[in-house]
Amino acid sequence: MTDTARVDSAPGTVLVIDDDETNRYILTSWLTRAGHTVVGAADGTEGLALLASAGCPLPEAAVIDVQLPDMSGFEVCERIKADARTAYLPVIHVSAVAVNAEDHTEGLSRGADAYLDQPIDPGEFLATVTAALRYARARRRAEQLTLRLAALNRATLDVYRAVGFHSFSAAATGGAASLMSAPATAVFLSPQGQPVHSHAAGPDAVPLSGPAGAELLDRLAAFSLGGDPGIEVTAIPHSRWKALLPLDPIDGDVVLVVARTKRNRPPVCVAVPAEAARTTDERELLQQLVNACALALEALRTFNEEHALALALQRTFLPDRLPSVPGVSLAVRYLPASDNAEIGGDFYEALETPDGLLLAIGDVAGHSLVAATVMGEIRHALRAYALEGHPPHHVLERLDALLSHTRPGLTVTLCLVLVDPDGSRIHVANAGHIPPLLLAPDSTAAYLHEHGPLLGLRLPHPPARVHPVAPDTRVLLFTDGLVEVRTQNLDDSLEAFRSATLEGPRELEALCDALLGSFGEDKEDDIALLALQLDGAPDPSRRPS
Repeated sequence: MTDTARVDSAPGTVLVIDDDETNRYILTSWLTRAGHTVVGAADGTEGLALLASAGCPLPEAAVIDVQLPDMSGFEVCERIKADARTAYLPVIHVSAVAVNAEDHTEGLSRGADAYLDQPIDPGEFLATVTAALRYARARRRAEQLTLRLAALNRATLDVYRAVGFHSFSAAATGGAASLMSAPATAVFLSPQGQPVHSHAAGPDAVPLSGPAGAELLDRLAAFSLGGDPGIEVTAIPHSRWKALLPLDPIDGDVVLVVARTKRNRPPVCVAVPAEAARTTDERELLQQLVNACALALEALRTFNEEHALALALQRTFLPDRLPSVPGVSLAVRYLPASDNAEIGGDFYEALETPDGLLLAIGDVAGHSLVAATVMGEIRHALRAYALEGHPPHHVLERLDALLSHTRPGLTVTLCLVLVDPDGSRIHVANAGHIPPLLLAPDSTAAYLHEHGPLLGLRLPHPPARVHPVAPDTRVLLFTDGLVEVRTQNLDDSLEAFRSATLEGPRELEALCDALLGSFGEDKEDDIALLALQLDGAPDPSRRPS
């Protein structure tokens, strides 16, 4: 069992609401012996009051009897799920009376996560509680990661759009403090050649800057990069850190990230308390921000701020590589609308998930820093939800809810294609995007036209459509910038594109190059093209159960 799985399955605090003192005692005894902490209540009013109490930590799960003296357990569950503070709380209904299928259906429909009939087997009861805790913790972790990734996007944008070195210094140091929710220290060389030491006491503090020793940057870079370009993370003990920066206000051990964009150019150095960057995810987030800081500062030095800003920002948000999956070939092409800006909303993703290889392509409405920010937020949220194991249409539903909550009024198109592990089927869920094109081994080509609504409209999304596929099948996903022509009907453009794929090379990379050469010239919109080919016969041993 991994450390994450062990933490997710660990005992927690459980609220038990049951008016029968004997039942409450039995359930409490089982939970306590399993290591859980139990908070008890005799009716719904008392249980809801415990949840609303500011002085008590919230439990991680609730076990609620269906028949309570003051209100039904169903009503208690609905109130729990309607409160933003407790909406995540998994609810397990228990009942000795309401035990038929209609009762189960009503309880689960009104928000419960599980329903057990009494008499309850102790093992089944404890396993159900553990499963509820495990799912709730994994979901909260994914949501927290999404929020931190959104914070990374905001901090990166603040760094890139800073005008002048002083605003850059404040954005870099304050962004690191906000991202890590901790004090942050930064050391860099100004465009005027002055070493600067900047510090933010916390996520809401105003960063303060002052001069630094001339040799400090070289000493910090010596911990990792030397004179080479790149980015490195180093843990530095408290005593050694204080020897380097005696007046720095960070106490304790630190994690130092050093980034340099070009060989022998001045590095950017950012440090936070070690306890704020304990996990790999936290350190990778900090690495991305420091890398963005180094790029932005280099842009200031080269007096080409606007172009370097746009280039670095979009490359930060798009995948740096495609996964290597046996039996599958992938190719991707991405072209910005112009040579002078890459701020746009087109994005793609290819991700190995518990259910197979997931391909995604999408487009955020508009071309602006906001579109780029939302593109990054949606892509990172997509990764988080997909890795939780949700089917494609559930991923779309969760992204729709996230977008509607965080960016009301903004819409996104997104097409998801999930390839079964054995390569025998694909599952297509499309939220208002250009349909994918399926090229069959028999030299026929057809668009997969199933559609759902755009993301951001809070409308239901239909289940994915399943298509059997044969070896050597190719699938093309692309954004509208590749096929839209202002003076031509879109249906005619799509038909011309379909015909060109049949006449083009069979090899995937060559086909992508040919299509971009024919359709990608002089376009006013960004272009993203993601291509898949199923290589050879599927392996029956990889067929999902």
